[in-house]
Amino acid sequence: MTDQDPNAPYYDANRARWDESVAIHVASESCDLEGFLRGEKTLCPPELAEVGDVRGKSLLHLQCHFGMDTLNWARLGATVTGLDFSPAAIEQARALAQQVGIADAKFVQANIYDAHKVLHEQFDIVYTGIGALCWLHDIRGWAHIAAGFVKRGGFLYVYDGHPMLSTLDDERDDGELVISYPYFETETPSEWTAEYTYTDGPALKNQTTFEWNHGLGETLSAAIDAGLRLDFLHEHQEISWKALPHMQDSGATRNAWRLPAEQRGRCPLMYSFKASKPA
Repeated sequence: MTDQDPNAPYYDANRARWDESVAIHVASESCDLEGFLRGEKTLCPPELAEVGDVRGKSLLHLQCHFGMDTLNWARLGATVTGLDFSPAAIEQARALAQQVGIADAKFVQANIYDAHKVLHEQFDIVYTGIGALCWLHDIRGWAHIAAGFVKRGGFLYVYDGHPMLSTLDDERDDGELVISYPYFETETPSEWTAEYTYTDGPALKNQTTFEWNHGLGETLSAAIDAGLRLDFLHEHQEISWKALPHMQDSGATRNAWRLPAEQRGRCPLMYSFKASKPA
């Protein structure tokens, strides 16, 4: 990203918000750093099942925030590298790796569109987790960069909120599923103002963010056009946060929320896909 890029002001605003959020998230009950330190704050069950055994493999986590999920992959045996555009997040991720004794974890600060300027190796697994792709303005550019980091015989894995969910009005008191926001990628982002981050904690000074939705077809086609082969696409009826006020705790796993029974089949909540690079 350069100062001449028309999207630079959006990324500057988002980075300020994420820089400020790091300390809030580290201290929050929701992120549960203490649970992570005890080995209890693990990855989501679909991620563990679908990625599979990572022992002895190299893994790049794009948009890694302050590194908890990255280091969870390291605990499972991967050699990990995390990349994020927030200097505060990368500083905290490095400190956290030292705290838990994972000396070979590497954390690098850069906007994802500049990732190949700071990272030159390839990886067995390129991973993008929850709440990542909405911060990116160009899904085709993202896919080209992500695919470039995948070794031959390796794969890209994504587990994120479903783009259909992102179209819904999340402030309705009546619980109706009403489409209010764009499904497809737009040239200019949606602007949001929120006093608090998504966890518990104090109010923010930087309250404005900018996000882009990406249709499922846009994202998958971008990965395929970047030279990857789609292995699977799964759409999920559970989500790891309470995205709509009337969602119900499934009780099945930690942080698993569902729509009420009468709405459950109407809208996917998350999706995951794996796309491999031919050997």
